[in-house]
Amino acid sequence: MTDMMAEQVSRPEEEKSTHPRLSRLLPASMLYWLVTAAFLAVLNLPKAKDYIGPDNDDVMRLVEVRDWLAGQGWFDLMQYRLGLDGGTLMHWSRFIDAPIGLLIKFFSLFMTMEAAENVAATLWPLITAGPLFLALGLAGLRFGGPRVIHISLGLGALFIFACGKFSPGAIDHHNVQLALAMVIAALLADRKGRARDHAGAGIAVALAVAIGAETVPFVAVACFCVAMRWLWQGKAFARGARAFGLSLALAITAAFFATVPPHAYAAVTCDNLSFGFYSLAAVGGAGLFGLTYVPAGVGIAGRVAASAVLGAILAAVAIVVAPQCLGSPLANLDPMLIELWLRQVSEARSIVGQFRTQAYTLGGFYAVGLLAIIVCILRICQGRQRDLHLLFLVLVGASWAISLVQLRGSFFVNVMSIPPLALLIADLQQRVRDNSRDIPATIGFALVTLGSVPAVWAVSGAVWDLGLNSVDITTVSSINAGEDGECDIAQSAEALRALPPGVVVSPSNSGAEILRFTRHRVLAAPYHRNQGGMLTELHIGMAKPREALAFIKGAGVTIIAFCKGDPSTSNLIELKNDGLYAALAKGEIPAYLTLVGEERAGLRLYRVNPDAPN
Repeated sequence: MTDMMAEQVSRPEEEKSTHPRLSRLLPASMLYWLVTAAFLAVLNLPKAKDYIGPDNDDVMRLVEVRDWLAGQGWFDLMQYRLGLDGGTLMHWSRFIDAPIGLLIKFFSLFMTMEAAENVAATLWPLITAGPLFLALGLAGLRFGGPRVIHISLGLGALFIFACGKFSPGAIDHHNVQLALAMVIAALLADRKGRARDHAGAGIAVALAVAIGAETVPFVAVACFCVAMRWLWQGKAFARGARAFGLSLALAITAAFFATVPPHAYAAVTCDNLSFGFYSLAAVGGAGLFGLTYVPAGVGIAGRVAASAVLGAILAAVAIVVAPQCLGSPLANLDPMLIELWLRQVSEARSIVGQFRTQAYTLGGFYAVGLLAIIVCILRICQGRQRDLHLLFLVLVGASWAISLVQLRGSFFVNVMSIPPLALLIADLQQRVRDNSRDIPATIGFALVTLGSVPAVWAVSGAVWDLGLNSVDITTVSSINAGEDGECDIAQSAEALRALPPGVVVSPSNSGAEILRFTRHRVLAAPYHRNQGGMLTELHIGMAKPREALAFIKGAGVTIIAFCKGDPSTSNLIELKNDGLYAALAKGEIPAYLTLVGEERAGLRLYRVNPDAPN
């Protein structure tokens, strides 16, 4: 009872007069959104060589959208020009293809298709920043009222500038996932437990699961937070928990039937929305909805018992329906691909792997989250807005733990850390205003403000390791930029298009670009569902020239696009100095290959004549 009274005392003024403060939230969020979008456009577009982002996922998304607009079915996610004969079934959601495709169709009414694609690719990531700003503003409002809104939005703008996920051309699904994660957190931060907010959170959880399985651990923790709040508060939170559970069950059902083809209803896959994740989410949501009708008289002991029953049911569903999904979705990846591909992917590295390769970048990925965790713990111990800090402690802590295993989780950590750090900055700022001679408060305010910006840690680490004159903030702040040595497929596309449509062997980092600029099929692109094609490309590159011909014939290869400077190709040359790639690097061309034209942008093209002696 004492704790509850303390909570009432420490609640921000926002709870006393919601509507006047909310009237400031929307214009403030929109202002930051529009200004940030304008700056991103001004900084990126004039110097852009390409209007599609540098990440392979951006390029592959464009290919997928093109195929859909060209008539490929809504439920048909097969990429027929990727991998071995028959293609590769992609695991991405049409929920992202649809808005991008509709933007392209709209702008194609007034301009060429290429220009429409460029405009759509420019606008879409800027549009997705809007919901993120609104969610950050709402979370800031709930933490400390208007004084925290602008700090939260300011930190959000710096995050968006530096992370690269919302820059023009970034049309993969990661920006939407980040926005949805923050929307979930901001809605769950409703201290009154209103049905409206929690229904919205349930819908956002369903969308996050439908768009990509990367967010499944995060949304599972968010669902756990809702269940624990009901367990603790009981009837006082029944309406919020009921709305969350029902909206989650209904929304995940709608998403399942909207994106999964009928023939795959019973299939279980662990990297996208399938019957496995659907059954768990639907049963969990419906179960939570049912729990809220447990009689109030049973007390917390009765709620614990009822929750234990639901937990046992969910565990049984997981074990019976999707036991293979209890581990990593990449658990069945071929050991050769783990060694030669996955370990080279920066965003898939663990903290140990990143320490071994680029230790100076660790601060940008982990420091802000660790600071937020410490702040939340201290605030909880002090009894200051204990409920909100406990919620964000769990969300930030879970995301931080995930980022230790895969670096990509750090994006969620950094954005989720903003609201609690914004409140601390606001408190320190107020102390400095009240007493400008308070030197410790002034120093603390400056240090906490700087320490809350991931880019500050990233630049500081780079300066420490590389020296001031060697630092390029764009390479420090983004882990998704193209790697040095990759060939420019756009400059070589004309020569590739001049060859009859066939099957191309190329480094996996070039695969999506070849799909974009030509009508060829490629064996390799960096997607775990394309194991057969990627393994074949690796075997071709490492096999001795005479032995490589068997792999080439077996895969029906007609063209070899050789990029000596590509990191993957260089690695294969180093591993097998008597392999085909090593021979081509030395200018030794087997008889079954014919050089086509001259090297361009680092790329050499060879036409395959399998009938010739090797």
